[in-house]
Amino acid sequence: MFEPTSVYTPNPSRYDSMTYNRSGKSGLMLPAVSLGLWHNFGDITPYEQMKQLCFTAFDNGITHFDLANNYGPEPGSAEKNAGRILHEYFSHHRDELIISTKAGFEMWSGPYGDWGSRKYLLASLDQSLERLGLEYVDIFYHHRPDPETPLEETMGALAQAVSSGKALYVGLSNYDGERLEQAKAILDELHVPFVIAQNRYNIFDRTVENNGLKETANRLGKGLITYSPLNQGLLSDRYLDGIPADSRVAHDGRFLNEEAVNRVHDKIVKLNEIAQQRGQTLAEMALAWLMHDGKVTSVLVGASKPQQILDNIAALKNTTFSDKELKAIDEIAK
Repeated sequence: MFEPTSVYTPNPSRYDSMTYNRSGKSGLMLPAVSLGLWHNFGDITPYEQMKQLCFTAFDNGITHFDLANNYGPEPGSAEKNAGRILHEYFSHHRDELIISTKAGFEMWSGPYGDWGSRKYLLASLDQSLERLGLEYVDIFYHHRPDPETPLEETMGALAQAVSSGKALYVGLSNYDGERLEQAKAILDELHVPFVIAQNRYNIFDRTVENNGLKETANRLGKGLITYSPLNQGLLSDRYLDGIPADSRVAHDGRFLNEEAVNRVHDKIVKLNEIAQQRGQTLAEMALAWLMHDGKVTSVLVGASKPQQILDNIAALKNTTFSDKELKAIDEIAK
């Protein structure tokens, strides 16, 4: 599909400074910071920009690229673009990479294009592999619970994804604690290597603490990888002084808009004061906060510029918080 090139030579010291954590009790190791391709890998982003993001990530020890079938715009374009980058520049490093994808949201029209049916999940995985140009993904997730499909059917489809060699491990995304435990019991019976849960989690969004997901994943020995760690950029210096012309709010309001920024502006100013006292940026502190108790395996960061990836990795330098700091953060956020 794509011809590999020798243009990109990875940094030989790329593994020296990154922290790698075991995903629960499995044998899978993930970098503490992973690159999410939810934003900035669709067809509206220049290819050169996408390349540089991947190069910067890998050069600094980020070995995990996270995707989903519907990432874009258009849906599927992030996988297609990632596949091109993988084959043109990373063909000799496939065994150093963890590539994950998901299925569960609408991907094509008609009654068989979303949720958790066996038909949808397995068809979607085949399409994802074709777009990525890969024989297998390392982790295949069910992207969200499906109340209309028996859990046994959904878990059976994940089992077949592994038994067919098209996925090495499976994960569950956007589940709560109770549903996760039910799914885990079924997957255990099927001898499926279920290793990780992926959920939204940040200083402002504590859903995983309230619905039992964080506690359950830890108790069951499953990893936890968190997306939107900066709450779509709110937990950064991006919006401390207003809305920049080149920001996501200004050019793509699908997930973050001006009203949302204004609603929490006073909070992010106060959180930034705590970060400055710690010698960190607000983004660094927000990422460090997720890692401070050792229950988060990896945080998924998005980026539009290579420097943002480097800034995010800098959070690893200080993930220790005093009780006073944690209490102050909670009081501001809640």
